[in-house]
Amino acid sequence: MNSDSEERNAAVSDASAAAPAASPAAEAVLAIPRANARFMLAHPAHLLAFGFGSGLAPRAPGTFGTLFGWLLFDVWLARWSAWNQPWVIVVGLVVAFAIGVVACHRTGADLGVADHGAMVWDEIVAIVLVLSLVPRTFWWQLAAFALFRLFDVTKPPPIRGFERRHKNGFGVMADDVIAAFFALLVLAVAKRVLG
Repeated sequence: MNSDSEERNAAVSDASAAAPAASPAAEAVLAIPRANARFMLAHPAHLLAFGFGSGLAPRAPGTFGTLFGWLLFDVWLARWSAWNQPWVIVVGLVVAFAIGVVACHRTGADLGVADHGAMVWDEIVAIVLVLSLVPRTFWWQLAAFALFRLFDVTKPPPIRGFERRHKNGFGVMADDVIAAFFALLVLAVAKRVLG
C-alpha cells in the first residue's frame, strides 16, 4: 500500500468505520472520505482545493470560499503594488487556474466526488478575476461578489451544460470562470449605464 492510499484511508470518516452493515449503495457512500480537516491536511492538493480551510464551512462553503477570495484580494493582492500591473494579474490567474485544475482533480479523485462542495479554489480564483477588473470600491466589490455567487449557484446556460460535460479538475475550475465572465458582463453594462 503506498503512502497516498494510507493517507486516504486514514482520512476516512470515523462514522463510516463504526456504521452498522447497510445496503451496498449506503456502503459505497460511507466509503467516501469525509471532507474534514484531517483529509484536507493529508495532501497539499487537498489544502489548496479546500481554500486553506474556507471550504470546510458547514453551510454554504462556496460562499465562504468566495469571501476568502475577496479577503485575499483586498488584504494582500490589492495592496501589493506589483499585482496592479495587468501582465502580473494575467500570469497570476493563469498559474492559479492551472494549479487549481491539478489540485481539484486530485482532491476530487481522492474524495470520490468530482466536484465536492468543500472544493472552493475555483471560487477563489474566479472572484479574484472579477475583483481585478472592477473599480476598487466596496460597493463595486460587493456587487461583484453578489453577481458572481448568483451565477455560480444558478448556473445559467452554458455553465450547467459545461459542468455536466467536464467532470474533472478542468471542469471544476472552468465553470466558475464562466460564472465570473457572466458577472463581469453585467458589471460592465452597469458601469456604462451608471457612468
